[in-house]
Amino acid sequence: MSRATDAPSPILLYDGVCALCNRLVQFSLARDVNRRLRFASLQGDFAARVLRRHGLNPLDLDTLCLVEDCGRAGERISVRSDAVISVLRQIGGPWGVTAVLLRIIPKWFRDWGYKSMARNRYRIFGRSETCLLPEARYRDRFLDL
Repeated sequence: MSRATDAPSPILLYDGVCALCNRLVQFSLARDVNRRLRFASLQGDFAARVLRRHGLNPLDLDTLCLVEDCGRAGERISVRSDAVISVLRQIGGPWGVTAVLLRIIPKWFRDWGYKSMARNRYRIFGRSETCLLPEARYRDRFLDL
């Protein structure tokens, strides 16, 4: 996390047993050179508490969420395609440009594509029986280990 006076690092809530979600986490870790993003699995207690604060079902594992300003009065959460765009924006560089371009696509269409992928993600990409452990050099960025 950054200095106490700065906003807390954004937190990506992801399905810890989904191979596609784990690939997104690995993609983010490799490209987030400023180490801004932190991570927590949707199956954990931390994610359940955050999701309940926003009226979201913690048992719904078909969505990716990005929490910004976690624990503060302005806490906000992005879901589905908006979460993916927010992650790309946080990573920055050419991925920030990609986020801007994706934002041009109507939300209803982006979310339709997202939901279609989410419904089939285990069949297409596979799943693990347990949440995968991150490499030691990244463990400090995971909130529920």
